[in-house]
Parts: sequence; structure tokens; C-alpha cells
Amino acid sequence: MTGKLKKPANISIVALSAKCLELNPIENVWQFMRDNWPSNRIFTFHDNIVGHCCEAWNKLVDQSWRIMTTGRHQRARRF
Repeated sequence: MTGKLKKPANISIVALSAKCLELNPIENVWQFMRDNWPSNRIFTFHDNIVGHCCEAWNKLVDQSWRIMTTGRHQRARRF
């Protein structure tokens, strides 16, 4: 946080603790992906890992509404 930062009047900066990962919307999206798609698997090759991750990412992109709802954690709604 610096006083030198010039920001538009309609933007609010909210300082988040580094230990509050649940308030970072992308962390919730990553957690959802880990819990639902590429988890509980044994990967034998690097290409196998990359393929499963790409498949999971494409599933998520096809469900854009899920990004919005998953990224918006209940505890983060107060901001």
C-alpha cells in the first residue's frame, strides 16, 4: 500500500491478508478444479498431467457461470 498510487475515484483498494486465501477469488476457482476434475488420479507422464489439466480448464471455460459463482466466496461478499 503506497500513497503514490493514482487510482480512479470509482476503484476501492482492499488489503487482503496473505493468510486469507479464501478471500482471493481465483484460489476458490483453483480449489474447485482440484476437487472436481484432475484429482485422485495417478499420472504416469508429463503429457498425461498436461492433458488432464487442459481438459479441466476447458470444462471450466465452458461453464463461465461456475467461475463467477465459485470465485465469489461467501466470506468475500462483504467487500
